[in-house]
Amino acid sequence: METPERPVGMRLDERAVRVLAHPLRSRLLSELRVHGPATATQLAAALSTNTGATSYHLRALEDVGLVADTGEGAGKRRIWRASTDYHSWSNSAFADDEDAHTALGWLRRDYVRQFAARAERWLDVEASWPAAWVDRLGLDDALLTVTPDQLAAFHDEIDVLTEKYRRLGDGDPAARRVHVAVQVTPIDLDPPGES
Repeated sequence: METPERPVGMRLDERAVRVLAHPLRSRLLSELRVHGPATATQLAAALSTNTGATSYHLRALEDVGLVADTGEGAGKRRIWRASTDYHSWSNSAFADDEDAHTALGWLRRDYVRQFAARAERWLDVEASWPAAWVDRLGLDDALLTVTPDQLAAFHDEIDVLTEKYRRLGDGDPAARRVHVAVQVTPIDLDPPGES
């Protein structure tokens, strides 16, 4: 029997946000997404923690559908994988749930820290990479003047482009996985209508 393909993305609900907003759980999910399936023991070694804590937090992530047992382990040796390639949410969806709103605030700040650390690790090694890669990797920014609807359309176009390229290089030995992070923040931090 052929195994169905897992969904590419997942929309987080309040429960999933609260579960994911934990330093080890966030790191476990990232580790599985970046490096692929692993046992709790392998994950504990990679993240400098203990197997008991890793197993406990993997089960919590499993309960909300963020990780899954591959079914390939033997006995108590379970092999875990990320259930999806990414997850998303709507910030305003949690405005009326104080716990989820607080958890989402922590999670978003954790992602900013992870993005910054990843960017710094790249800066540390970029001189050892071929120029063809160095010239295309790194940081880029632009200023846009848009309405909320136009910004939504911009995000929709980025999503379509991301899907087009998500696995385009599969099987090509010259291809490498890259992390694309989109951060959109206002230049003027005063809320609209209060200027």
